Amino acid sequence: MTPEALSARTAHAVDTAVAIGRALGLSVDAPIVLHDVFSVVVHLAPSPVVARVPVVLPSWLTLPRLAARQQRELDAVAGLRAAGLPVVAPSPLVPRAPIQRDGLSVTLWELAEVTPEHAPYNDAGAEATATLHAAMRALPTDRLELLSPAQLDLPSLLTTFREAPGPLTEVDLAHLQADWRALAPLLVSPEALRAALPGVSLQAIHGDAPQHNVILTTTGPRFADFEDVCLGPIEWDLAGHGPEALAAYDDAARARGLRPHDPEALRLMNAARSLQVIAAFALVPQLPLLAQGLAPALDAWRETPPLDAGR
Repeated sequence: MTPEALSARTAHAVDTAVAIGRALGLSVDAPIVLHDVFSVVVHLAPSPVVARVPVVLPSWLTLPRLAARQQRELDAVAGLRAAGLPVVAPSPLVPRAPIQRDGLSVTLWELAEVTPEHAPYNDAGAEATATLHAAMRALPTDRLELLSPAQLDLPSLLTTFREAPGPLTEVDLAHLQADWRALAPLLVSPEALRAALPGVSLQAIHGDAPQHNVILTTTGPRFADFEDVCLGPIEWDLAGHGPEALAAYDDAARARGLRPHDPEALRLMNAARSLQVIAAFALVPQLPLLAQGLAPALDAWRETPPLDAGR
């Protein structure tokens, strides 16, 4: 997308969020864009409400699927808030449901006043992840998808590379297909994953590096951005962690009555997460800045051998 097209997309998201806010009776006079990457996040000022408008989406994430995903997030976060976990919660001023308008699907959240020390994607530490896992263990899982979005977006995103491979070579594509063939049978169902990882429990998890999704607010740190909330092993949230972070997580987990990480589960989740990251190159046309950010991950993945399903 050109810079002009990106600006137009942002403006459309803001206009849609403002229209939704006003239709719900909110006072919206001076909307402020707080964040604009995968989603446009808009403070509907002066109301203490923040709209999140996803704008960079894989082809499989149709509006009905997106709405279902957003509802899972809203319900999970509401449950965590009710249990006393500090989270950025759905706004109590509007219905707790996604609202669709003009081809977009919008969720509405309470305004969190951030401190001057806050920076996006700061690392809150593995102990924070253990705290979150302890709280999420009590969430119901009957409506959660397994490792969402991994087992949904990988097949469709990998298919797009046949027509537009971008920076991926024929060797890369063969590597991707080999890794996916090894992982796909494990991700077909919770039962299949449990059979592959005996003794490894599944629970509700954040789904997207929770230690990097903590906002420093004037009332203390709060967990945020549960868009990828799903059913899975805690190792999905630990993918990419180094030895020190894993050791810190294990200590914190034991102190909270949780199991430490399982090395084999982590190996498989690292492989699945790598595929998810590489597959994100299919989103570069929608978000050109992704190309530079993904390049180091692509280089590192190229150094790994294809995943051995029988290992």
